[in-house]
Amino acid sequence: MKTKAKEQGLFILGVAICFALAGLSVFIENLIPGGLLGASIIALFAGTIINSFFHPAWIEPALKFTSKRILKVAIILLGASLSVNTIMSVGKKTFFVMIFTFAMCFGGGYFVRRIFGLNWKLSNLISAGTGICGGSAVAAIAPVIDAEDKDVAFAMSSTFLFDMVMVALYPIMGKLLKMSDIAYGIWAGTSVNDTSSVVASGYAFSEMAGDFATMVKLTRTIAIIPTVLVFAYIGTRMKQKELKAANNGQKVNLVKIIPWFIGGFLLLAVLNSTGCIPVEVAGFLKDTSKFLMVTALAAIGLGTSLTDFRKAGLKPMFYGITIDTLVTLTALAVIWCMGLM
Repeated sequence: MKTKAKEQGLFILGVAICFALAGLSVFIENLIPGGLLGASIIALFAGTIINSFFHPAWIEPALKFTSKRILKVAIILLGASLSVNTIMSVGKKTFFVMIFTFAMCFGGGYFVRRIFGLNWKLSNLISAGTGICGGSAVAAIAPVIDAEDKDVAFAMSSTFLFDMVMVALYPIMGKLLKMSDIAYGIWAGTSVNDTSSVVASGYAFSEMAGDFATMVKLTRTIAIIPTVLVFAYIGTRMKQKELKAANNGQKVNLVKIIPWFIGGFLLLAVLNSTGCIPVEVAGFLKDTSKFLMVTALAAIGLGTSLTDFRKAGLKPMFYGITIDTLVTLTALAVIWCMGLM
């Protein structure tokens, strides 16, 4: 009994450490002007550094629970921040640009990953972070394809590094190209990864560009819904093949394999889109989702060592830079062809 009580106490302590690191990360984020460094990235990197000096065996169950279960709760609550109604406010032209950038992320990414020799899970996490909404997309897709925590860390790092560079370069390039506020807003909104980076790069160009870039980004975020469903199907089919092989070809019930949390995620998205969730409640659920996601990423960081990054080498970074660059050029080309420049 004493041993079990001790294990439970250590488990609670481990989860508390993850929440504490998340709270500290949010505090540090608020100290940094312009929102250039998000709490998710702070928690991930801080956890990785701490892991180099502090990683007792007893914390493993808590890290696994936080990075898996709490992350899934965060994804469910994320649905409350999505509204299909937002689509109507940005027009069909923005969707046209998004179609090409998504095709480049996942279609072009298929061929680029073969060049760099990355596994399909890591490459698609990076592509999702690039094509949709940075860390939120990475976190949402990771559980449905059973991605390893270190792959999540690599994908987050890749999208983060590109954003840091683009926040500085996008406004300069936009002015050199003499882009209109609307054209620049579409460009930044469809090709910069994380929401905070879109906001920073958008308003650095002009207030109107910032407003439009933010609106485009919100619309782009809705792509999480079909993307998660597609990858859930892919992950389910792969699990089915594995289980069939293990069970000597016996039929597998797909319903039992489909991730349970996707239903909650879609339910909240539908309820929010139809106006069933009050604005105040939706805002609270969104903030809760964001904090729980930071907590899960803190756990992922605490379970990822600097050695893992060294073993992975520069290939994930080069892949991310290549895909990000291709998406940037694709969005720019489509905007130019549409005569919006």
